Amino acid sequence: MDTYSFLRELADSWVLLAMMVFYIIACLWAFRPGARPANEEAAGIPFRNDGEADPKSQEVEAK
Repeated sequence: MDTYSFLRELADSWVLLAMMVFYIIACLWAFRPGARPANEEAAGIPFRNDGEADPKSQEVEAK
């Protein structure tokens, strides 16, 4: 058996299985109940500085 065939067979079976197990563990880790505060904080990142804008800079942007 040449190297390509061996690596192809390995990737089609065991590496695929390992990647699937890793994906399932990563999903379980992200959606565990203890991760709720961190997930809520990360979800609010785009809106952190909405109330802190300078009114003068908003007038310049509007023109």
